Amino acid sequence: MEGMACCDRFLVGFHWFWKRYYLQNPQWFASLVDAGQRPRAMVVACSDSRVDPAILFGAEPGEIFVIRNVANLVPPYEPDGRHHGTSAALEFAVRDLQVRDLLVLGHSQCGGMRALHDHLAGKNPAEREFILPWMSILAHSGVSVPASAPSHVLEQTGIRASIANLRGFPWVKRRETEGLLTLHGWWFDMSAGQLWRLDETRATFELLDPRALIKD
Repeated sequence: MEGMACCDRFLVGFHWFWKRYYLQNPQWFASLVDAGQRPRAMVVACSDSRVDPAILFGAEPGEIFVIRNVANLVPPYEPDGRHHGTSAALEFAVRDLQVRDLLVLGHSQCGGMRALHDHLAGKNPAEREFILPWMSILAHSGVSVPASAPSHVLEQTGIRASIANLRGFPWVKRRETEGLLTLHGWWFDMSAGQLWRLDETRATFELLDPRALIKD
């Protein structure tokens, strides 16, 4: 498909989806329409085009409720009547869909984290109106932001900060306390194809071996 116009490429992709998913099981799609969505999990992911949660986790339509933003950040709980897209998605997933798992998914080579790293290091990033104010969520989260640390440390710090902010939402904290919701922090290393999981008890990220995740 080299040389094909972008939107034409997407139309080819839709044709594949139509044949692979819809025509193979139209009753399943009808059930998704009639019964509504009932995902078990929500994923807060980065907008980066290289890290798609559905592809990364092999999820089918209806399995995960996804919110994507710059650097997969969760803002603090601020019910002030202003525009809060991420918080609105969280509220709907937790209070209405009643997801059982809430996952913050970070990744390597994150552009938002790189912009924050350059800012903390005293470099002058290109003038932008929204990116650095958004990234200040991390700087003001109460989690230590290591200005001179390697990029992956900053990316993993962002995951910790987002989980800390999640617990500031009273209905998230309540459902977690009641055992109805579990919070997770994962970091995907694109270069190595590795997935790391936050162990809050030991305050470290542990490598997940994909070969050990599936039992014969």
